[in-house]
Amino acid sequence: MKTKVISLVLLSVLMFPIMAKSQVKIKQTAGRDALGEFAPEFARLNDDVLFGEVWSRNDLLSLHDRSIVTVVALMSQGLTDSSFKYHLESAKKNGVTKTEMAEILTHAAFYASWPKAWAAFRMAKEVWTESADSNATASLDAYAQTIIFPVGKPNDAYAKYFIGQSYTAPIVTEGVPVVNVTFEPGCRNNWHIHKATKGGGQTLVCVGGRGYYQEWGKEPVELRPGDAVHIPAGVKHWHGAAPDSWFSHLAIEVPGENSSNEWLEPVSDKEYSKLK
Repeated sequence: MKTKVISLVLLSVLMFPIMAKSQVKIKQTAGRDALGEFAPEFARLNDDVLFGEVWSRNDLLSLHDRSIVTVVALMSQGLTDSSFKYHLESAKKNGVTKTEMAEILTHAAFYASWPKAWAAFRMAKEVWTESADSNATASLDAYAQTIIFPVGKPNDAYAKYFIGQSYTAPIVTEGVPVVNVTFEPGCRNNWHIHKATKGGGQTLVCVGGRGYYQEWGKEPVELRPGDAVHIPAGVKHWHGAAPDSWFSHLAIEVPGENSSNEWLEPVSDKEYSKLK
C-alpha cells in the first residue's frame, strides 16, 4: 500500500485543535545580562521587543526561517563577530542543517560578495562541527523551546530498539493514544512492523526538526513540521532524525484487533549514511 502523506492542517482540524497555538515566545535575557545597569532601556528593547515580539510575533515565519533571514542580513553587512556566531548557533538550534547553511551562504555570496561569504563560512564551519557530546544538553533544551509539545523523558524502555538517544512524552493516554517522540541528531529506530488482524497501524505527524521515514524496498521520505505519514499494519519501516537535526513526531496508534509490534534489525550505518 502506498505511503499516504497528508496535511497537518487537515489533521489538526480533525484531531488536534491544540496544535493551533501561536509561535513559541522566545525568552531572552542577554540584553539585561550585559547592559542591564548601563543601558536598561536598550536591554529591554533587545530582550522584550526584538526577541520577545519580533522573533515571536506570528506563525508566518518559523524560527528556522527567521534564523535564515537574520544570518543572511548580518552576512551582507560583513558582520562576523560574536553576534553573528550567536545567530549561527541559534540557526543550528532552530533546525537549519549544515547542508542548508552551506547552500544559503553560497547563494548569498553572489549578492553580498564573495569575501563576506568566505568569512561567514569560516564561522559557520566552526558552529556545525562542534562536538555533539559537549553541547547535547544545551542543544536539547534549546530545541525543546521550538516545539509546542514536551520532549519528555529518555525512552529507556525501548532503548534497545533505537540507535542513539530518544525521548517520549505521552500527550493523550485515553481513547487513541498519542505520544510525542523526540530523536537526537542521528537517532533512528530499528526496522519494525505494526501487526493487527484488523485495522491497526500508526500515523506519524512531524512537529519539529527534520527526519526521515522509509518503507522496506522504497526510498526514504524526508519529514518536516507539518508532514504526516500513515503506516498501515504489516508494512516494514523505520523512522528517525536526520544526521544533523533533532526531530520530533507525534506517534498515533490506529485502533486495531490483536495489535502488536515486531521489532526487527537495526538500520545499518551504510543505509543511514546515504541520507543528507
